[in-house]
Amino acid sequence: MKEAQYYIDGVLNQNRLVLARTITLIESSLPAHQEMARVVIDRLLPYTGKSNRIGITGVPGAGKSTFIEGFGTMLTERGHRVAVLAIDPSSSRSGGSILGDKTRMEKLAVNDRAFIRPTPSQGTLGGVARKTRESMLVCEAAGYDVIIVETVGVGQSETTVASMVDFFLILMIAGAGDELQGIKKGVLEVADAIVINKADGDNILRAQMAQKDYQTALHLLMRFDPVWSPPVLTCSSLEMTGLEGIWQTIADHRAAHTAADLLEAKRREQSLDWMDFLLDEGLRQWFYGNPAIRSQLPGIRTDVAAGKLSPTAAADRLLDYLRKINGTGTKA
Repeated sequence: MKEAQYYIDGVLNQNRLVLARTITLIESSLPAHQEMARVVIDRLLPYTGKSNRIGITGVPGAGKSTFIEGFGTMLTERGHRVAVLAIDPSSSRSGGSILGDKTRMEKLAVNDRAFIRPTPSQGTLGGVARKTRESMLVCEAAGYDVIIVETVGVGQSETTVASMVDFFLILMIAGAGDELQGIKKGVLEVADAIVINKADGDNILRAQMAQKDYQTALHLLMRFDPVWSPPVLTCSSLEMTGLEGIWQTIADHRAAHTAADLLEAKRREQSLDWMDFLLDEGLRQWFYGNPAIRSQLPGIRTDVAAGKLSPTAAADRLLDYLRKINGTGTKA
């Protein structure tokens, strides 16, 4: 295994190959790799925090990949360095990515000022990969000033991505049925902007009608942001129209929150939320990794399935085993 300094120096020197290897290290489930990744991330932390963190989700068929490619290309032409962390659905057999965003963003994939990393969601809530937050920090340390996190689908759990970015954008399309039924209320409540994509050709009028519908819907929702009201915009990724207006909206959002001292406060809160999540996950792994629990679990599962034991009693019994082990001073 390479030394931590190899990854740290490579990332800071903006070596794309080492950046990719560092994210692979972060995603690894091997204990030795996890320990190394923690060292690398801690050492890179002082070089992070300067990017625009943007989350993008949308209904199936909204053209997320086409939008991100066009949007990312426009930003690189303006001198920005763009990293795309595309969260793909996971194969139930291999756990690997299914869609493969590099094949869907061919132009951006070969852009020297862009970096695309498809990551399998591995069933994590909201389709957000387990290690996406750490990957964002590494990309920031590598000098990428725009980080885009693309998630799969739209649902209540998609609000997870909003807890790790500065700006959350929902991509929609018009003319695909009842637009207002195409997205969950919980996602709308955390949206910083809604963008109606594919506003071109014969679809322009439908896009404008959908824009009015969403503007009405947003006015009916309770928002907790004192300095920002989410706009509804239209664009055409195919014709590259409306993209500059979206970037200006993101810049206006950042300026408003920075002026009100809300941006850093939001990031601090996100870090604490992430720590709580990791604690919950770590405790779960620790519990199921305990030898006593592993030995008792199959029999208890059988009893619960057969109706011989209630789920509540089963959970209490398992927790009791752990309490007794800790009470004897034995390491769990």
